[in-house]
Order: sequence, then structure tokens, then C-alpha cells
Amino acid sequence: MQLNSSFIKQSDSFSLTTESNPEEPDVDKETEISLTKPILSTSTPEAVGIYVGQRSNSLAFQKSEELQKTLLSHRHERQLIILQDFPDPDALSCAWTYQLIAQQYDIKCEIIYAGTLSHQENIALVKLTGLPAQRWTPQTIKTKDLSCYQGLVLIDNQGTTSQLLTSVEQAGIPIVAVIDHHSLQAELKSEFVDVRPYVRATATIFTQYLQSGLLALDSSISQHVKCATALMHGLRSDTNRLMQAQEEDFMAAAYLSRFYDAQLLNAILQANRSKRVMDVIERSLKNRIVQNNFSIAGVGYLRYDDRDAIPQAADFLVTEENVHTAVVYGIVHDEDDELEVVIGSLRTTKLTLDPDEFIKEAFGQDSTGRFFGGGRTGAGGFEIPMGFLSGGNENSAYARMKWEVFDAQIKQKLLKLVNPKDNPIQSE
Repeated sequence: MQLNSSFIKQSDSFSLTTESNPEEPDVDKETEISLTKPILSTSTPEAVGIYVGQRSNSLAFQKSEELQKTLLSHRHERQLIILQDFPDPDALSCAWTYQLIAQQYDIKCEIIYAGTLSHQENIALVKLTGLPAQRWTPQTIKTKDLSCYQGLVLIDNQGTTSQLLTSVEQAGIPIVAVIDHHSLQAELKSEFVDVRPYVRATATIFTQYLQSGLLALDSSISQHVKCATALMHGLRSDTNRLMQAQEEDFMAAAYLSRFYDAQLLNAILQANRSKRVMDVIERSLKNRIVQNNFSIAGVGYLRYDDRDAIPQAADFLVTEENVHTAVVYGIVHDEDDELEVVIGSLRTTKLTLDPDEFIKEAFGQDSTGRFFGGGRTGAGGFEIPMGFLSGGNENSAYARMKWEVFDAQIKQKLLKLVNPKDNPIQSE
């Protein structure tokens, strides 16, 4: 379905508000937010540039109304917002926006993720804005009383990149909403679904919710300014500094520009890379192989807290001359939980390469039909649990042998697509 990108002009006779009918009964204050019209009026400055188009064919407006109805039906509840294990600025900012929107319906939300914030910009974003995200490990969640939550919300993911989803589902908590811009991973059993793979950032979707009136941003409210700044960062991050942005992304950025704090955003973007991240980038340069304009690099073992060095290395390698696609991967090790997983990131500037299709074709699915990875325009990622082979790295020779096997297997799967006529594993 094509998203209608027409905008309300001052000369239009269409109004976002309707005159009250004196014969109609009074509306209960608890349902004062209308189900059929947004909060804002074209007579206010906030309404300028609202992205609604025609009511009959505007997907953005339709989804905003559907979400509003869903929130109304869940008043006074508690919900969990689950992000991918290693949330990025897009996920973090959108989760915060959902939390603020839900507060208007007396819905209390907790934003949780299982992994860690290791990218310097993500750490700066959370610290400088006070973004209320919490880390719940798979072990931590077992100690939580989940009976107090009535709903689960997935934002910027569809549950395939979170270790927490299984525990929450086993507790019988239903999925209330899934809001994402990645390709559909599986059939979703959710009350509200807004998955738009053609939209460059989930932050764009949430900004459209704001423009439709689900939350009236107020530049005099510090929390609103910080949230708008986070959304701008998420939008900018997922559109490669707006260079891959489309019309709706630019219009969302234009709307946020009236509320965000430019100095705060600059402080977030100026966060320095750690020495460990620089070491991983150096390792990727040393280990890369380049074939058919693909740069492929295995970086060995990484600490769990350094996981975000992998996408940063991929971002760096794709800038090399005559390279249009970079894939970087490594074994991420969590010493506390004895957990190991192969994690990889893909970055591409090739317009005809679909990261989602490429990763799914390369690595396939597990025994339950769940894909090991996926992607969006220009980027993708994959996570492959090591299962029985996890841990046991006290013996350096064994650890090296294990890495060599996984390194060879991943290269083989990737090079089958890069050089389909070649045999990537040469026999002696």
C-alpha cells in the first residue's frame, strides 16, 4: 500500500476538528480523546504540516486512529515494551515516545532490553536525556513478577531479536502492539500491527503518530524536548544522516525540528569511540577479504559489552573504495551467563541489494522456522546461537579451533552468494 504524502494546506477547506452537536450526549472525561479525530486543530501552530492526507487513503492517519482505539481499550493497565537485545537510537526513542503517548491513557510502561548499550552514541543518548530504558537479562526476568503486566509491546523489532520474548509469552502476557519498519519476519498475533518495511525509520512512524495528534509536543516541557531530540537522532541514524531519507522522513524531521534541542543532539553525536571499539575496527581491516565489491571480515571473540563495535566496523569497511557491501561478524561472549552467539552486521550502498533477502538466504532458519537475521534498506544483521558449543574457552587452542570453524562456515555461506560459481572452501 502506498502511503499518501499529501499535506493539509492553509487554503484547504478540510478541518481536523468538527463542530459539536448540542443534541449529542456529553462525552465522559475519561474518553475525551476522540476516536475519530486527532487532538490538534489547523488553527494552532502545531497543526501546520500535519501528515494526514485524505482520511480515506492515508495509512498514517488510519494507523494513528487504530492505535488510539487500542490504547483506549487498555486504559489503566501496565505494559512491557520489549526492544531488541542491543537497541539502537531508533528503537530507544520510539519506545520512549510510546511510553509518553500511553501515559495519557493511564497506561504505565516499562522499556526493557536483554543485551547491553555498548555504542557510545546509545550510551550518551540514554544518559543525557534520561531515557527510561532498563536492562533485564534472561536470568533477571525469571525473578520478576510478570503477573502485574497485562500487555506486551514490540517496537522496532518483531520479537526475533530478543531473548526476553519467550519468558514473557510463557507468562501469558498477550502482544498488544507491534510497530516496526523491518520486513515481516513471521505471522504476528497482535491486537495492533503497524509494520511498514518501506519506511526508513520507526521514528518516522512515531513522528506521524505525533503529527496526527496522539501526543501534542510542547517545547516548554523538558521531557518532550528530550524525546523529540531522541526521535531526531533515531531518524537521522536509520537514514544515514538523512542521505537515504524519503519524503516522509524529511517531513518528520521538519516537524521534529520545532521541538528538538540541537545542542543536546550534537553532544550525543560527539561521543567518542572507546579504545576497544577502535581495536575491533582495526581487526576488521586486518582480517577482511574483498571479492566482487563485498568486504567480509571476521573479528574473533568480543566481550558482550563490545557487541556494538561490530556494526561500527561494518560502517567503516563499507566506505572503502570499490566496496559496496561490508559484512562484519564475531563471537560475542557473555562471561556472566556463559552465553555465546555469533553476531554479524551488514552495510550496503548498493541499491539493488536487499539486506533482508540476502541475510535470510545466506543463513536461513532454525528448527522452529525463525530466521537467524534480517534487514532493512542499507543495513541488516544476524545472530546465530552457538548452543552446545558455548563456553569452554579456557583452553586457548580449543577456542581458536572453534572460531576457525565458525569463521569458515560463515564465509562459506556468504561467498556462495557473492561468488556462486566458486568453491569458497578449497580442499587440499
